[in-house]
Amino acid sequence: MKTKLLISPQELTSLLAEKSTKTVVIDTRTPEEYAVAHIPQSINIRDFFTYLLESSSPEELKKLQEYFAEIMSNLGISGGEKLIVYEDTLNQGYGQSCRAAFLLKYLGCNQVFVLHGGYQAWLAAGLSTTSEVAERDSSIFRLHPQAEMMVTTAEMLQAIDNPAIIKLDVRDSDEWRGLSSSPYGADFCPRKGRIPNAVWLEWQRLMTNKSGIPMFRSKTEILEICQSVGITGESTVYIYCFKGSRAANTFIALQEAGISAKNYFGSWNEWSRNSALPIDSRIL
Repeated sequence: MKTKLLISPQELTSLLAEKSTKTVVIDTRTPEEYAVAHIPQSINIRDFFTYLLESSSPEELKKLQEYFAEIMSNLGISGGEKLIVYEDTLNQGYGQSCRAAFLLKYLGCNQVFVLHGGYQAWLAAGLSTTSEVAERDSSIFRLHPQAEMMVTTAEMLQAIDNPAIIKLDVRDSDEWRGLSSSPYGADFCPRKGRIPNAVWLEWQRLMTNKSGIPMFRSKTEILEICQSVGITGESTVYIYCFKGSRAANTFIALQEAGISAKNYFGSWNEWSRNSALPIDSRIL
């Protein structure tokens, strides 16, 4: 059964009005943006965007799990609530709310949603905001890691020469072409290029700005764009970007379209720093 991943501002309003429903809204923007104004009752967790996975080794993945379990526990989140995450707009924050949603699902939270259109969609709907910070008691977050959601470096390496697995690079043009190593500067990482045999689909192509608010395209449109790079509803796709954020945005778009995908969360930041791993370094 298809799992709903997106929620509208109006649906979120209804959820927040239901006193019997345990709902937690998570703002992934900067603390400074959050302090100015945010969705009522929301809490700010910027770490979902800033946390950088050093490697996809079992030790580092365990460290990631424990890091976020502590944050969630301190904020009174057990993992059983309905969790709604948002950023300012879906095309400006490098997929930060989608990265949060992916991580929450990976950590074992079953009811996770992304506010479709982000904070700007909330404002456009004329809904209220506040600068008040909600007080929350601590709790115990229960970890149930979903390892199958995440591609490790070893799995990506094994998939390079497997045509049945599509290696999907969703980075920006300069990164894909080999002119820049990251969004943080051309030489942030030691190597530029691509994972061998990858195909490119820039993450923003799966969104549209027709309404003035960036939103994911329809299932039909997403499938049509994906077919242009060889991806169909039957494909298995390993997605990567720089640190798993834009890949998470694409992951949600593909899930909405019924395409099976996994996120190589370590992405180019991990791959490029290991000189033993092959790259295609040609300038395109």
